[in-house]
This record gives sequence, structure tokens and C-alpha cells, in this order.
Amino acid sequence: MASTKAGGSAKNLNDSNPKFLGVKLSDGQAARPGMIIVRQRGTKIEAGKNVKVGHDHTLYSMVVGKVSFRSRRKTNFDGRVVQKKVVDVVPA
Repeated sequence: MASTKAGGSAKNLNDSNPKFLGVKLSDGQAARPGMIIVRQRGTKIEAGKNVKVGHDHTLYSMVVGKVSFRSRRKTNFDGRVVQKKVVDVVPA
């Protein structure tokens, strides 16, 4: 006879905290220096004029202005041509 009741092993109970990634300022919105425009993993969207990249690939504004998204043709090292999204801040 067992002296205690058998307990099941608890699996799949852990969950990581949300990271809140994505576009924070959309096209045409006003940006001030230091304001985060996009939080991302990897450079899915590239930095254009007046935008810098943080150590975790976060894009943030360097000047006061309006956010502008555009696409640009880029040739990869293997010769393939792809469309890349680029974000700029147009000074006000």
C-alpha cells in the first residue's frame, strides 16, 4: 500500500512573458528623438534616414519629424533581388 496518494508530474505549466514586439509608430505619426518606432527580432524592417538601430534591433527616431515607411529593392549576396521595408523620419 502506498502511504501517500500518487501525484501526477506537472508538465507544460511554464510560459514566458510577452515581449510586445511590433510597429509602435505608424506611417505619418509624429516622432521625437528617442521614440521607439519598431520593436523586432532581427532586421525585418531596416533603418533609413534619421533612424538608428538598437542592440536588440529596435528602430528609434533621431530627430523630430514624421514617420515614413517605404520599400526598397535590395540585391542579396547570392544575386537574388528582394524588397526590403525601410522606415525613415522626415524632419518637421
